Formats: sequence, C-alpha cells, structure tokens
Amino acid sequence: MASTLPSATRPDAQPGTLSSRAVVIGSIVGITLLAWAYLAYQSWAMDHMDLVGMAMPGIHAWGVWDLTLVFIMWTAMMTGMMVPSVSPVVLLFARIQRERRAHGQVYIASWLFLLGYLIVWTGFSLAATLVQWGLHAAMLISPAMVGTSPLLGGAVLIAVGIYQWTPAKHACLARCRSPLAFPLNDWRDGSGGALAMGLRHGLYCTGCCWLLMLVLFVVGVMNLLWIALLTVFVLLEKALPRGLWISRVSGGALIVWGGWMGSAALRGLLDGVGA
Repeated sequence: MASTLPSATRPDAQPGTLSSRAVVIGSIVGITLLAWAYLAYQSWAMDHMDLVGMAMPGIHAWGVWDLTLVFIMWTAMMTGMMVPSVSPVVLLFARIQRERRAHGQVYIASWLFLLGYLIVWTGFSLAATLVQWGLHAAMLISPAMVGTSPLLGGAVLIAVGIYQWTPAKHACLARCRSPLAFPLNDWRDGSGGALAMGLRHGLYCTGCCWLLMLVLFVVGVMNLLWIALLTVFVLLEKALPRGLWISRVSGGALIVWGGWMGSAALRGLLDGVGA
C-alpha cells in the first residue's frame, strides 16, 4: 500500500549516511564489475577456443547445458549493461529509506529493489536465450553468435529504429529519466514493497530498452565493443537533458543502417539470380 513520502531533496543528516551510501555504491560497482569480468572471460574463451564453460554452442542441436550457458551469458550481459543506468534510482531509493528510518534495513531494502529490477531483466535474458536457440536451429546465427542473414539483420535494425520513435518507447523512457518522480509516485513500504518497486521499475526499463538489445543479434551477441557502446548509449539516453532526441536520432540512424544492409543483401541476391 502506498504511503506519504518525506522529502527526497532535503539534506540527509542521519548518522551513518556516508557509510550506508558507500555500501550501496560498493554493491552496485561490485555487481557490475563481476558481470563484466564474466563477459570478458567469455570473450577471451571464444578467441582462444577454451571450451571449459564457454557459452558458444557448436553447430549441433542444443541441449540443456548449451541453453544454460547461453542463459547465464545473457543474464550477466544484461546485469553489466543495465545496473549502471539504474544506479541513480537505487541510490535515491536508499536515501529515502535512510530518511524514513532512524535506524533500519537500508541495505536490505536497496538490495531488494535492485533484485526486483534484475529479476525482470533475467526474464528478458530467458526470452533472448530462446530467441537465440530458434535462430541457431534455423541456422540464422553462427556458432560465434553473429547473425548470418543480412536481410534479417536489416529488418531487425529497421524495427529497432522505428521503435525508438514510438509512444511506448517515449513513455517508458520518460519514467526512466525521472528517478525522483518514480519513488514519489510509486512508493511501497516494507521489504515486499521494495521488491515490487524494483520489479515495476525494471518493467519500465525493459520496455524502454528491450528492442535495442536485439541489435546484438546483428553485430554479434558477444561483441564486447558493441555491448559497451549500447551500455553507454542507454546511460546517456536516460541521463542527458536531450535524451528523447538522442533516442530519435539513433532511431533514424538505425533505420538508414538497416535499409542499407537489406538493400545490399537484395542486390546480392538479384545479381546471383541474374548471373
């Protein structure tokens, strides 16, 4: 049940403010670094063909182990990409928790909020794993996890670009770009409330960014450069004053890129037929 929220803008003079803030920041940084360390290892393992724990199934039909490894890879990837962009909301949530309690479970509530957020992205990771499984079965993605169909790649890029202009994208982005408005409008008390708020914010964030993640099926699921670029883009889209225009400009660029890729593939097919 929602409750009246105290001011989230006044200085917090409670004892232990700096230490509790440091713990929350340390948790965010630690989770992010662990996720990126795992991704770096996966990239290294693929380059050196280290088959121990490598999330790169072969050309054979996938089994449970293959699905598990790819799911872990996607989960680590989404954690490393999305935790930095949600960190302002987590820190604001922790600050409000400190103001509401003279002494309380600030850490637990903050971690539950982040857990709820990551549960949503874990659900997306499961969906992405199943999509990759389907692409693998249809031979539309290589064992190195790069799309093999320029026509499909062009269609994906165009779809992502169009979504960047849709009301659904802008509505979700607006919620993600207003960290103060979110807890003020959607506050819930208790541990269950913290988890529920994290889930709710995760849904808005997924609605904002889910289609962008499909670009990785075009450029390479384990392309660390593109993973880093998308991470920075998501962060800037949410944080910069002109975030909505960043979304629109990027959408136009993706449509042009997708159109070029698709038309080049069509020309290649027509030239092959005419030869």
